[in-house]
Parts: sequence; C-alpha cells; structure tokens
Amino acid sequence: MKNSLFFSAAVFIALLQGCKSSTPVEADDSIKAYNIDFNWGPGGPNAFSGPGLWADANPADHVNWYVSLGCNVIQSFAVSCNGYAWYKNGIVPEQPGLKYDFLTEEVRLAHEKNIKVFGYFCAGSNTRWGQENPDLSYGFPALPHIPYTTKYLDFLCASIEDAIKKTGMDGVFIDWLWNPGATMEPYPPLKWIDCEQVMFAELMGQPFPGMEKITPEIELQFRRKAIDRCWKRIRETVKKTKPDCIIWLTSCQLTSKDIAGSDMLKEVDWVLNEAGDIATTQSVRSMLGSHTRLVTCLANWNGQDPSVVIPAAIKEKVGLYGFTKPVLGSIMPPVDYYLSNSVDSLKGDERNIALLARAYNNLPFDYVKKTSVSGK
Repeated sequence: MKNSLFFSAAVFIALLQGCKSSTPVEADDSIKAYNIDFNWGPGGPNAFSGPGLWADANPADHVNWYVSLGCNVIQSFAVSCNGYAWYKNGIVPEQPGLKYDFLTEEVRLAHEKNIKVFGYFCAGSNTRWGQENPDLSYGFPALPHIPYTTKYLDFLCASIEDAIKKTGMDGVFIDWLWNPGATMEPYPPLKWIDCEQVMFAELMGQPFPGMEKITPEIELQFRRKAIDRCWKRIRETVKKTKPDCIIWLTSCQLTSKDIAGSDMLKEVDWVLNEAGDIATTQSVRSMLGSHTRLVTCLANWNGQDPSVVIPAAIKEKVGLYGFTKPVLGSIMPPVDYYLSNSVDSLKGDERNIALLARAYNNLPFDYVKKTSVSGK
C-alpha cells in the first residue's frame, strides 16, 4: 500500500468530523456527491448514448446505491446529451421506452433519505437539437456544437423550468456552458454560421462585419457575451421558477478566457472544478462569489489521485464529487464490492469510488470490509 494511503482511523475521522452519511448539506457543511453517468455509451450517431439506452433504470436501486456510498447529493439527469428526458410528461420527449418516471421518483425517494438531487442539462451539446435544427448548430458531434441563439435559449430555459416544476429537484446541474467547439483551450475559431452573425448584431450592437474583419480580440469579446447571455437566462429562469433551487455549474477549465472573471462565476451557487486538480481548485476562489460553494471532481478522465485530492478537499472545505458511466446495466456494482477490496487492488474509477466510499462513510483509507462481495 502506498504511503499516501496510510491514514489512521483517528486522523481521517478527525478530518471528516461532522460529515455523517445521508445528512443534509445544510447540517454538516459538506458536499458528498456522485453521478452514475448516462451521457456516454453506444447506440447514438456520436459518442453519446443512443436514445433509450438504460431506459429501464430503476430509481429505487439508484437511490439505494447512493445511500450505501454515503452521498448527501445525487447528480442525476433531467435531459442527457442525447437530447431526451429522464422524466415523463415533460416538454422534452422522454427516453424511448422509459420504464419509470425516473428523475421524479428518484427525487421523491432521495428526499426520504435527506439527500438532494440535481437534474443535469448540457448547455452546449444536445444531439436531438442538432439533428432537428441544422441551421442553428455545428452539426451534432459529441462536443459543444450549439450557438446560444435566442431560439435555443428559449428552448433550454423552458426545458429547465419544466423539469424543476415536474420533478421537484433541488438543483440544476449545468454542463458544457461553452461556445461551439470549446472545452479546453486553445479553442478552434468560430465558424460564424448565419445564426451566429445574427447573434453578433444582438450582442455587439453592430452588424456582422465579415469574417475577414473578426480579430481574436473581437471574437473573444463575442464569446464572453454569448456565454454571459446564456448564463443570465438560465439564472433568471431557475430563480424565478424556484428561488431556493441551487444552480451547480461544472467546468473542466475554470481559468478559461471565455469565463474567467465572469459574472457567472460570481453569481453561481455551486461550481465544480471538473479537472479536479488542487492548483485550480485553490486559484479559482478569488473569482467566485462569497456565497459560492466549491466542489472538486474525481473521474478517470482527469487522472487525479484520490488519495491526494480527497484529504486536500476536506482540509480546505471543498465538496467532493465523482462520476462514471454504469457497468452493470444502468448501475454500478454494490458499494460493498469497493469496500471489501483494498484500495490498491483497484484502478481508475473503481479506485475513485472505493476512496470516496471510505471518505463518505467516515472510514480510513486502509479499511477493508471482511465480508467479500464480488459485485461482478
């Protein structure tokens, strides 16, 4: 076992004092979150999951899994990146074959356990929107592809309002609030399709001057204004619909020129450093509002070491979160699987989950449950 994992029970529990599993965020001042990720998978025209994949997901099984993990926050789905909803009778078509009123039931069951539920929306990518609105999108690749036109913002905000009212969720989780093509700098230049030229006039207060006259400085100004307009529409919609609804923004590059120093970072309720690195988590504080809760991320893609990130986050009162796509149908192996195997015997997201399970349940990192459950 690596030296970094030698946490005595006494020291570790001292770091986690007050963090009792299944306790409301307001009571213990910690965020212990996870997401079984329905975005990525086979069957679609891109890397996003095809419509109806995991449509048989049982909300009771999911809530029970999160309870076992020790979560007090579930990041679930209102609309996933394929463009279909995870609740019934909404203005967005439900996942084909959706067996349960998944998000609505998940919220009800989670509230019985004093767990908050956030419904996911991807601002910058929606396969169904791209397919149905080819003149308002850069196609439908599995990366941000949607210009924030007024028509799209009307659709996005109506979808958010509908989901809040119909499911009773506690918060909205906003992903990929980026311009088309952007996730990590350096970004490709905008294509300036017709709808973006209309946006230019709306946001910049003058007609589009032609692509040859667009300097990097002008484009950056436009990019920031486009994101700002989108953010303000989302915030207005959420707070008007349910004033205490929490807006949780996730970003893989919080220091991006497109958003650094923005009103969005000052006004948002919670913000996730999806890159997970300690340096960004520490440096971004000065850009956040005084009320904004900071959360860090453990997922296989970002390559962070949970044995380092978790203690650092606890010490600095930063929330914890992780995600991975399901591996047993729509869900994950039982939490006992992660607790009955030593941390060093696991890799990738399994190791992340194993360490989060220990942290969320006030257990030392070297804890191994005696009763072995394969979970596979």
